[in-house]
Amino acid sequence: MLSNLSIKNYTLIDGLNASFANGFTCITGETGAGKSILLGGLSLVLGKRADLSTLRNKDEKCIIEGEFEISNYNLESFFNDNDLDYEDTTIIRREILPSGKSRAFINDTPVNLDILSRLGGRLIDVHSQHQTLQLAENEFQFKVIDSLANTNNLLKDYTDNLKSYQNISKELLKLIDFQSSAIKEHEYNSFLLNELQGVGLQEGMLYELEEQYEQLSNIETIVEQLSKGHHLLTDEQVGVLNLLSELKQVANKLSSFGAAYESLDQRIQSVCIEIDDLSSEIQDLSENAEMNPQLLDEVNAKLQTLYDLQKKHGVQEISALLQIKEELSKKVDATENIESTIAAKQEELAIKEKELTKLATEISRERQKVIPYLISQLQEQLGSLGMPSARFKIDLLPVKDFKTNGKDELLFLFSANRGTDFGDLKKVASGGELSRIMLTIKAILAKYESLPTMMFDEIDTGVSGEISNRMGDIMHEMSKTMQIFSITHLPQVASKGDYHFKVYKEDIKNSTHTNMKELTPDERVVELAEMLGGKELSDSAMAHARQLLN
Repeated sequence: MLSNLSIKNYTLIDGLNASFANGFTCITGETGAGKSILLGGLSLVLGKRADLSTLRNKDEKCIIEGEFEISNYNLESFFNDNDLDYEDTTIIRREILPSGKSRAFINDTPVNLDILSRLGGRLIDVHSQHQTLQLAENEFQFKVIDSLANTNNLLKDYTDNLKSYQNISKELLKLIDFQSSAIKEHEYNSFLLNELQGVGLQEGMLYELEEQYEQLSNIETIVEQLSKGHHLLTDEQVGVLNLLSELKQVANKLSSFGAAYESLDQRIQSVCIEIDDLSSEIQDLSENAEMNPQLLDEVNAKLQTLYDLQKKHGVQEISALLQIKEELSKKVDATENIESTIAAKQEELAIKEKELTKLATEISRERQKVIPYLISQLQEQLGSLGMPSARFKIDLLPVKDFKTNGKDELLFLFSANRGTDFGDLKKVASGGELSRIMLTIKAILAKYESLPTMMFDEIDTGVSGEISNRMGDIMHEMSKTMQIFSITHLPQVASKGDYHFKVYKEDIKNSTHTNMKELTPDERVVELAEMLGGKELSDSAMAHARQLLN
């Protein structure tokens, strides 16, 4: 509930501070006294866009602050989701600077207008005559029926499943699109993949083939040099092995003359063993080296194939070809398996559609149950508000597609007079009739859900005294479970309030100021008498005022 409202430097208001309690609060004042100014200031706290022209003193900032008791509003999750400090007593402040810049704060944390507006909508519902057009909106009509039908949990499950259904549908469409384009590319991708698979790609194979090619293409030189090397090692006269053999004998004779000579002998022994191994290896290489033109052609062909593939795919390394091969393999596999993938996704979609249809059917069934009751309540209460012939026709029709709130279409039709056809609310109901219908709907809703503070802005305009008396009774009844404000010109409504505030103007030093005060019991009698009979207070007006209050 709104517990306090403070307004500084806003249009005709220098400074205003008012505290409010739960229950039914009426606000009255002469036409032009500034009731709309008060409402305009409150709307800024609720997230309306600011206007620099509203500053009374253009050199000072405007500050509007609302204090709300929100312990019963279940708003903790909203505060957590928006990284705000939750307080049972929450303060919303709005500032308009002379520069035109606007700032908003929730419990001293800066917020943007979107967050402020969303919170404001859950704190106060401001209802004026022009807002009765909301009655004709399908979304509001569904909200009324769903509140009575208590379908909140069903609707949440339906919404969650609908999101999942829509995501699966998008995935299926992507698969189908992929299939149509992939089929065109499949043959070409398969050809490229077969090319890469045919060469048996392996890391390092290019280096090995190039080395093999060099050996095969230079086999004559290799054989000649190996033979020469073997001759240099093994020749009986000048061969290195014979000379080393003599050197080994010399070192052996010296080895007994000390550690240094023994070490020399060991080193020469090692050299001899190594040279002997080299001789054997050269001999083996020489014996195995032979010309093989066929193998040379095969190696050359493989190399040319690899070079062509590198050029074709614009890469320099075998590793890059391996990566391309893997990607092509995935594309080919995906295309070849796309039919089964699509079938699986279609089955998943069908299961989700079945779940959605079941939920939508349950929601529709619960809605159908409460429609007769809603029609009965509306017609009964509107009868007491001077609309005895008011009739409603509410039809719930099934639709094929999944909508955001089920699979229903709602026709909310109205007839104000017997013998006339049913028609669209906004076309066949007058402004005064729409106001009474909205008040009745809000009164019914108040029994089924926790509504925020409600402010009725002159919705009783244009109705008779007896009807306004009944409207006041309805608002007072609603105020037993919620905070109600009514800005009114009618004494019958004002007399029903638990609290009565008056908005008034006063001229101070050639300047007009708007202010507001809570009326004492005696002041309240005078205010009601003036509303009944004008400024010239008569005994009958005063008596009538006291009668209304009693």
